[in-house]
Amino acid sequence: YLKEKKKKKKKGPQAEAEAPAPEEEKPAMTAEERESILSAAAAAARPFTAADTAVTSATKPEFGDYQCNAALSLAKSLGLPPRKVAESISEALGPRLAGVFDDVEIAGPGFVNLRFTDEYLSDAAGLMDSDKDRLGVPPSSDPDRVVVDYSSPNIAKEMHVGHLRSTIIGDTLSNLLEFAGHDVLRLNHVGDWGTQFGMLVEHLRDEYPAALDPETSGDVDLGDLVALYKAAKRRFDDDDDFKVRSREGVVRLQAGDAQARSAWESLCAASRQEYQKIYDALGIEGLNERGESYYNPYLAGVVSDLEDMGLAVESEGATAVFLDGYENRDGSPLPMLVRKSDGGYNYATTDLAAIRQRVQMAREDGGEGADRVLYVTDAGQSQHFEMVFAAARKSGFAPDETRLEHVPFGLVQGEDGKKFATRSGDTVRLRDLLDEATRIAGEDMLSRRPDGDGSDSLSDDEADVARTVGIGAVKYADLSMNRESNYRFSYGRMLSLNGNTAPYMLYAYARICGIVRRATGQEEGTPVVWPEPAGRIVVSDDTERQLIRNLVKLPDVLGEVEADLFPNRLCDYLFETSQLFNKFYEKCSVNNAETPELRASRLSLCAVTASTIRLLMGILGIPVVEKL
Repeated sequence: YLKEKKKKKKKGPQAEAEAPAPEEEKPAMTAEERESILSAAAAAARPFTAADTAVTSATKPEFGDYQCNAALSLAKSLGLPPRKVAESISEALGPRLAGVFDDVEIAGPGFVNLRFTDEYLSDAAGLMDSDKDRLGVPPSSDPDRVVVDYSSPNIAKEMHVGHLRSTIIGDTLSNLLEFAGHDVLRLNHVGDWGTQFGMLVEHLRDEYPAALDPETSGDVDLGDLVALYKAAKRRFDDDDDFKVRSREGVVRLQAGDAQARSAWESLCAASRQEYQKIYDALGIEGLNERGESYYNPYLAGVVSDLEDMGLAVESEGATAVFLDGYENRDGSPLPMLVRKSDGGYNYATTDLAAIRQRVQMAREDGGEGADRVLYVTDAGQSQHFEMVFAAARKSGFAPDETRLEHVPFGLVQGEDGKKFATRSGDTVRLRDLLDEATRIAGEDMLSRRPDGDGSDSLSDDEADVARTVGIGAVKYADLSMNRESNYRFSYGRMLSLNGNTAPYMLYAYARICGIVRRATGQEEGTPVVWPEPAGRIVVSDDTERQLIRNLVKLPDVLGEVEADLFPNRLCDYLFETSQLFNKFYEKCSVNNAETPELRASRLSLCAVTASTIRLLMGILGIPVVEKL
């Protein structure tokens, strides 16, 4: 409220003379005018949203479990001191939060701190203990249909580290969304169409003629696809006649020529077999191939409809969409090509057709009916997807309520910060990378064998563990980084038993398995039988309290990653959980607990911690092991 200063009355004879003339009485405001002003004020007002509550996890344990910072932002609009607003918030919250939080505490200029009661922590941990699969986290009551587009290798080319990142991140997000209760469709948008296939088909015509015969194409072994691609590319670059044939071959393939189609299908089948070896090694399941060729029937319709809307126009012989806010370096409008001058289509056309099929088309008509679509690709494609999404919105291919999200990731670099490559400068083969991680993990296991064990090789079970550790280390190292950042690939760091790594987390889980076995008299080397839930979780020490405070925040962590799509938060939470468990175990004996009730309670805490690690490692796509 604005207050005017009162003017001092002048004394003496001049006071009356200098007094201002009385103002004319203003006419009363009509009901219509009053209603108009109120409507305008309401329209201009910004509604108070969940974000305005400013409730976050406490930044330090001494501040409690959660803190509400809304008083600071509300104070200005209310014209009150922040601490006064905080007191009002505290008075209103107190009765509502009784039994869950201790007395609400006000700190500093107006921070409202909330701390769980021991009784609530005990009950919440008990609920987690009684539900070891979901740990008390309910599935969504309003599930979405979510399409996750990831991996996307190219036919007749090897998968590289960029495909590794897309595959690992996309699979983790799919696992998380499925756990949350959503209907997830995992799509592999492989590069199985384009001008390069004319070159490959013509090369097969000369070198593998049986691949062009529909009756024999399935029996042809194309050998090393990378070598085949390089050989075809050399011919294309060096032989003008072959180049002409290749361009004519593209036309024949796109027109549906039977021989060209058979050769193309042979290439796709051979590539699919190679990709599957990588997917099997990584434990990737449920990924549905939906290549660029799938959307061919929709491309002409996309361009035609964009033209009818006036969004696609002729530009230097091609057809392009021009979107507000996108310019070339010289300031000229940046075109998004949807049809080339030769009549061919572009990536943008295929992506618009895919959005239309995934979002606009009903499922009964062959569409996906998606509410949310994620595209997990490298950050270099960010502008491409920004423009495609903008065009999809403008054309109505994707309504405003559908979420189209690019999930970008940075580059994988060598330990020197440069391009990740072999010593000769070649691209590192993904298969070789995974094999090397497994080999190093196996050698480490052999080196840690007790003295006197003369065996210099791993048993079958040990070899399985080495694969789990090695490939898990590669996956965890990627996922533990902010996905938008570049990261330096280091076998040494990712396979270390110290720090936020897969071996550390696998060891933490195996250690808990050992604790439970010893405490319950189970035989070493047998599958762990987890104890029945304790009647009540007892909070007798601050290390127990700190561990439970962290465990009960699992739903918050899962919810944050579901919304923001940064898997590294799962890894950070896992690492913090394992560290807090170590502190608890060092301070609180399980076997020698003071009472049977306390012993059962601590065994349950071990089980809940193990279940949390197992659940999150599973979401990350890394199986746990009970002995390491």
